[in-house]
Amino acid sequence: MILAPLKDSARYEALNPHFKKLFDYVKTHDLTSVPAGKIVIDGDNAFINVVDHPGKTKETAKLESHQKYLDVHVPLSAPETLGWTPRGEIPETPYDEDGDCQVYDGAAKVYTTIQPGEFVVYWPEDIHAPAISDRPFRKLIMKARCD
Repeated sequence: MILAPLKDSARYEALNPHFKKLFDYVKTHDLTSVPAGKIVIDGDNAFINVVDHPGKTKETAKLESHQKYLDVHVPLSAPETLGWTPRGEIPETPYDEDGDCQVYDGAAKVYTTIQPGEFVVYWPEDIHAPAISDRPFRKLIMKARCD
């Protein structure tokens, strides 16, 4: 897991061949008022989901992980709390290859709140519970293939 300000994203671009184009797009476009949905940056290699989320509680936020894509979460309109647990600390569950998602029961080990202007990266070994907030908010979920 990486947590950092968007202004420092260049420090992390070498970690994945798709990060630079995703971060460049986010830094050069106003995504606060575009319609919610998918923005394709590089086919199935890099895309951005713009999401208007109603918010969840820690109790209703499900833990998840992905194998094909790295998740980069960027809150736009309000802070977002995300839960995190390292793989191996909770029982494995079936993997949905079509949806690139594994869903887990239980609470996260650690909770972190990130602000607009910050981002968090989750690798396949990072089990995470996104979208925890007491109010509706807009966020980006950048997806970078991690073959």
